[in-house]
Amino acid sequence: MSMYYPQLAEIVKRDPRYSYEAYQFVQEALEFTQRRLGRQRRPDKTDEVHPENHVRGWELLDGIRELALREFGLMARTVFRMWGIQKTDDFGEIVFNLVESNLMSKTDDDDRKDFQNVYDLDEALVRNYRIRLDEAE
Repeated sequence: MSMYYPQLAEIVKRDPRYSYEAYQFVQEALEFTQRRLGRQRRPDKTDEVHPENHVRGWELLDGIRELALREFGLMARTVFRMWGIQKTDDFGEIVFNLVESNLMSKTDDDDRKDFQNVYDLDEALVRNYRIRLDEAE
């Protein structure tokens, strides 16, 4: 079940190019990517950012692609269009909007350019889509 976060709604008010769901998905994709890379946040009591949790732009984009294909299959590209996402650059805009709202963190090396033209969404989500069948147990 999805929860409503007023902070995300505020971001959408300030920058309505992308839907609420796009911001929520990017946050979920960050957690997914951190788990996949073994970089989950520590369950400590501080909000301090630990360098070992950091995910680079291209790593997050790989996680976004993988999670989108798992969640939406061949509809992933259509879903992204509905959310206002046309290219990987848009994910950079979303990430930096989340950073500016203190809902994500970045290092001094992180830049919007890390998300520019990393891959073609049509190519990555539609043309190269493969159905993977898990082996029956």
